[in-house]
Amino acid sequence: MTRSQKILLILSRICKPVFNILFSWKVEGRDNIPSTGPLILIANHVNLSDPFFLIFSSPRCINFMAKEELFRSPFLRPWLRWAGSVPISRRGKVSDKQKMLRSSRDLLKNGLILGMFPEGGRSRDGKLKNGKHGSAVIASKTNVPLLPVGIAGTDKINGISWLWKRPSIVVNIGKPFKLPPNHSKMSKSQMQLLTTQLMREIAALLPPEYQGAYEKHED
Repeated sequence: MTRSQKILLILSRICKPVFNILFSWKVEGRDNIPSTGPLILIANHVNLSDPFFLIFSSPRCINFMAKEELFRSPFLRPWLRWAGSVPISRRGKVSDKQKMLRSSRDLLKNGLILGMFPEGGRSRDGKLKNGKHGSAVIASKTNVPLLPVGIAGTDKINGISWLWKRPSIVVNIGKPFKLPPNHSKMSKSQMQLLTTQLMREIAALLPPEYQGAYEKHED
């Protein structure tokens, strides 16, 4: 563990009591987080507070992927780099995807946790959106376990009234799983199948009203 990671863990323990005051929240499945080894944490994304709930729920440091635009901010850039965040481009160029894969591999080779929001952005209505392929590709190319997490309730954090309502938040951590390894070029249909698989793992950890595009329908 690097010095910055140790400092981040200490800071998270200091800040956590503030969240305990502002929110009525709980963590389920914390024991599902492996104590060591590389891991790709995947979660739904509704509110800017989601990364903090994940950080406070994990005994290990999480290195999040963050959109490239944030690294252009003179204020945010040093903090993001210090925290070990990985920049991700939304332009979709092959060179950008290759760079993202290399950065992810380097991080995972060091036995760290890579945090990703497969939807590629926040869901405005709180429901799961269709997942992007990045998380599935990285997991399949590196053969690293995925840790699914469902966050429910952060959609209630809006406006000002939530400050005295103490929204109820649940962070539900599932069991790690692996996607079939694939070290060759993947077709769009292959990526879509793998993406659907991992998104359904997240959906299974959410109440039905949050499952959105991956809501399970009984035949």
